[in-house]
Parts: sequence; C-alpha cells; structure tokens
Amino acid sequence: MVPKLPLQSPRWRDLRGVTAADVGALAEQMTSAAATGTGDAWRQTWTYMTDGLIDDGTVFDGAYAALPYIVDAAAALPPAQSVDFWVDLGFIVTAEDRHPVPGDLEAGFDAALRLAERAAVRSLLAAGSAESVTAQVLAHLALSCAAFAGHHTAEALWQLVAPRENGLLLVCPGCESDTEFPEFFVDPVRPPFEAPALPAPAPVRQGEHPWGGIAAALQEEALGEGWEPFLRVARRVAAAGVPPETPGQAVLCLVAGVVAVVGAPHRAEKEWARELMLLTGYFRCWDCERTWSIADGLAENPDGARPQQPTTEVGTYADGSTAPGEPPAGRSGETATRLRQEGDALLAGQGTPWGRITVFSDSAPDSSGGVESLAVVSRPGRPTLVAGACAGSGAKGVVCLWDMADGRLVHAPLPGHPDRIRSMTTLLLPDGRILLASGGDTGTIALWNPVTGQSVREPAGNWLGGVTGMCAATVPDGRTLLVTATPRGAVRLWDPLTGESVGRLNPYGSPIQSIAAVPISADHTLIAASDTAGRLHVWDPAVDDPWEEGAAVQLSARALADADHRVASVAAVPAYGRTVLATGDNGGVVMLWDPATGAPIGDSLPFSTGTAGLPVITGATLHGGRAVLVAGSRQGRRLRVWEPETGALQHIALDVAVTCLATAGPELIVGHDRGVLKLPLPGR
Repeated sequence: MVPKLPLQSPRWRDLRGVTAADVGALAEQMTSAAATGTGDAWRQTWTYMTDGLIDDGTVFDGAYAALPYIVDAAAALPPAQSVDFWVDLGFIVTAEDRHPVPGDLEAGFDAALRLAERAAVRSLLAAGSAESVTAQVLAHLALSCAAFAGHHTAEALWQLVAPRENGLLLVCPGCESDTEFPEFFVDPVRPPFEAPALPAPAPVRQGEHPWGGIAAALQEEALGEGWEPFLRVARRVAAAGVPPETPGQAVLCLVAGVVAVVGAPHRAEKEWARELMLLTGYFRCWDCERTWSIADGLAENPDGARPQQPTTEVGTYADGSTAPGEPPAGRSGETATRLRQEGDALLAGQGTPWGRITVFSDSAPDSSGGVESLAVVSRPGRPTLVAGACAGSGAKGVVCLWDMADGRLVHAPLPGHPDRIRSMTTLLLPDGRILLASGGDTGTIALWNPVTGQSVREPAGNWLGGVTGMCAATVPDGRTLLVTATPRGAVRLWDPLTGESVGRLNPYGSPIQSIAAVPISADHTLIAASDTAGRLHVWDPAVDDPWEEGAAVQLSARALADADHRVASVAAVPAYGRTVLATGDNGGVVMLWDPATGAPIGDSLPFSTGTAGLPVITGATLHGGRAVLVAGSRQGRRLRVWEPETGALQHIALDVAVTCLATAGPELIVGHDRGVLKLPLPGR
C-alpha cells in the first residue's frame, strides 16, 4: 500500500497547482475505467491536471502529494491503455527544475515510484503489440521505466528522443568542460565505439521487480548480426532489476534492446534502437582527461556518475604535475601535455603561464568577424603578413591583411569579391613577386598584391563551380601555376599572369573537398587531393596528359584499407627531414605518407575524444629542426600538437571554434568563428 497524505490534511492548502478534490476525482475516474475496462474520461482530467503539477520544466510541490494517489489508481488500468500516462509521469520525474521532495511526502512518493516502475514495465511489454505505439513513444516509455527505477541515465536522454542535429555535445561531470562529436549520429549501423562489456556485478535489488520479463523478451536476433553484445548486456541489466550502481551505458543497452524487441519487426524501432546504442561508449574529457560514459556526459550533475579507468597511462602537465591521460600517440612511453586558453593567456596545468595569445585586430567593420581561410605571406627581409578571408555584408567576401608580429591590420580590408571567399593561397612568381589568390563559393578567382593591397586581377567567375580549395604549384620549366578545385570535380591549372587555364587534373572527375601542394624538389610540385568518398589522388601538374602519372605515386591502397582511413583532408608538412603528406579523416586520425613511395611513415596520430569532424591540418619546423604537426577539426575548440618523430603530444583547449590553421615559423595562426589569433607553438 502506498503511503498517502490524507485528503483532509491542511497540508493541501500549502501546495500550489492541485487540490485534494482534483486528485480524488481523477483517482475515481481511473478506478472506474480499470473496473470496466472502458472509458477514458480520466485522460482529459489528467491532461488538465498536469498543468498544475509541472510548468515549463518546474515541478510544483503539489505533485509529490498528488502522485501517490494517481499512481495507485493508474497501476490498475489495463497495461496497453496506460502507456501515455507513464510517459507523462516520466517527464515529471525527470524534469529539469524539480524541487526536493518535502520530508513528510518522501515516503509516499518513493513508494509510488516503485509501483510506477512495475506498472510501466507491464505497459512497455504490452505496447509492443500495439500498432498505434511508435518507436519514439517506446523510447520515452523505456526511459520512464529506468527513471522510476532511480537511474540517472533517464534524466539525460529526453533530449535525444526529439528531433536533433547529427552532433552530440557532452559535458564532463568532473570539470564541466564540453566535448562535441559533430557527426555522432551519422551512421547508426556502425557505431563509433566498441560494444560494451558486461557491467561489473552490482547489488541485485531485493524484493519483487518486473525486469525479469524484459530479460526473457530480449532475443539476439531482434536487431540482427553484430548487435548480440549489446543485447547480452541488456539481459544482464534487466535481470538485476536496474540497480542505480549499474553503469549508464548498460542502462542504455537495456533501453535500446527493449525498443528493438517490443517494436520488431518494424524497421523504425530497430533504427531507434541502433541510435540509442551509439550512446553506450565512453568519452575522454579534454580538460581533466578523465573518462566517462556518454550517458553521464549528457546529464547535468548526474547523481551516481563515476569516472571510468580504461587506461593506466599518465599524462604530464607542462609544470611537471601529473594527471590521468589518454594513451599518447606515437611511441610508447611518451607523455602528453595539456594547455588551455584563458583570455589572452595560454596556461598549463595548475594555471601555470605558458605563453601569450595575440588576438588580431578587428576585420572589416561590416563583416561577421569569422575567418574562412588563411594564407601566410613571407617576404625575405620584410614583415610577415597573414591574409584572412572574412565574410562581408550580405553574401560578399573581403580580404584582410594583418602584420603577424602584432596582429594589426596593415591595409583597409580589400573588397571586391561578390561571393563568400572559401580558399586562399600565396604564389611566389619566378621574378620574386608574391601574389595572393582567393577563390569564392560561386567560382570567382581574384589576385592581389599583398604589399600594396591593390587588386592585380579583379574577381572573375568561371563555370566550374565554387573554389573550395587552391594551392600553388611549380613545374620544372620554371612556371608557378595556380591550382583550383571544386566540389564538382574540376581541378584546373591557371597561369596567374594571364588568367588563362593551362591544364586540368582529376581525369575521373571525383568531387574534391581538400587539396594541397606537395613539393618533391625545388622546382617540382605534386598535387594531392581528397574526394568526398574518402579517396586520395596524387597528380603531377608537369604532365600534359592528366591520365599519365609522371612523377606522381599513389598512396598504398593496402595501407589505407588496413587502417580503414577515409581521407577527408590533406596537407604537406615537414617531418623526418623532408616534406611529407599528411592525411586526416573525420574520426580524428592523422597519417603520414612518403610521396616518393606512397607508403605510410611512422605511427599515426590516433583518434582522441573531441577530435572528430572535418579535419584541419598544418605543420611547422621549430627551433632546433624539430617538426610538429597541428591537427584540429572545423568548428572544434581543441588542437593537438604532435611531434611525429618522437611521439610527443600536446593538447590545446581554445575558447573559439576553429575554422582554419596556418603556421609561420614557430607561431601558429588560428582562424576561428570570431577572427584570428596567434599563439606560440609549444616546445618541450
């Protein structure tokens, strides 16, 4: 019997939103419907009453007095008829702003939740045979059952059963730093994490619990091949009665398994289950480097969340202190340092100053402030300039030029692009002049004199499509050519002095998403490009026939396949005493390749939490000849600085969303959603 506040108690007068008369009337309607098996007048009464129990995420104290009466009556309803009620109750129990239960109402409310759990699980099993119950309702109901059982996972997941983006934002329960997976839900059939192992033994709940029926209903064939490990975990959790100590990822396995089983053979239910199963992995926080279940990262201050200990590696802060870390990239035994931005300072562990960040002055007065592309203009004996493509008013683009030393604008912003500028590069001509090229998203190409800020060639459109990538190529006859690429697959060579197209590459016409020049000698450059299917192409611009390879060597197909490396971005970087090709994929992995043989070089930079997304890569040679590679992802806020030859790895957490990268000597230039900043590349 559920303890209840007497309907005659003066306490009802202190509770906002509900009255004893309202509660009594609803309970009588539910009891009548349960006795006759017909009638739904209680639904309208319940709908009216919910406005008095919860309002915009705030649960009123009156709910704790009213719900024991209502749950007692609802538990007697036919299971298939009470699905919506238990879903509504689940929203109330997991509301964002739920006041603590008053002491004199606590016993009755807790007993009501135990009764609600048993009745809701019966409804869940019954709902599987009802054609009117959708996969979304099944997910709601399964999560309600977990909420009534007292598990914190349910609180986190209401946001995931509503329409959403493909990305996922997690908050570390330890330090409240956020980590984003931009395309987390893109491929639910192949989850980005390994299937979870069986949870550690947890105390089995004493007394009767209803989850045994769920465990019996979970069959391995419900989702098909590849999902058996998830269902094994789900059965284990169900048999234990969902103890609060069970890991959040295991509870998610249970929810996903239930959705699949009670929804079979409907395809939609299986897809929902697969998406829920994506949430069963781990993520590693960039700031404190502790590892949590994804379910814990979705909850705000989750009660019962505990950090995981999947590795024993220890990272070292720049000041010498230690903290739990992820396995370092490259050679074993190397350690990782962590740096973070705080204002205009770069700080190491315990707040130790590391270096200063230079914030470049504002771009065009009428621009959005964001920078889409960068190019560095290096001139012997003259100040180094940084060019950035900014979004101007309307859909137009402007070019800004800053002095790299202090970040001040050296010219008024250069207008003239009728479209958004998507790519930039510098061209060193045989006569020693330096030109700056820019390409727009409607196909315009412009040339500028970065010294004077004057236009050399007005932006001119071409029919080949938006210029999403460009670079400079030198060929053995002494010419410097401009190379442009488009998503439609047009890769063209241009004479920058005449503006004429002098050749084409990419004979297969694959849509290109990234392109880079890879010098193999002082007067010979190869062109590497990745297409939208994840393939890597290498061409020789010195060869007239694009079907002939010339000096170009394709990357090892076996090595790419063995690494399951689908290339999304390419860059030429210094390493091992020469220029090598770096490739990055959307999972955060970076590999190095010998352009002379097409073979991989050394160890790769592996995936790390928060590095997924369209990669941006650059490289530099530091003092003493040490080569470093910097990798991040577009719209991400984390950078990794990797020394391939030693495996040394450093993490930098920024306060801005990265859009592009460039280097000038030992300085890193970061284009971001609000402008440009410069920071010193960390040394040892």
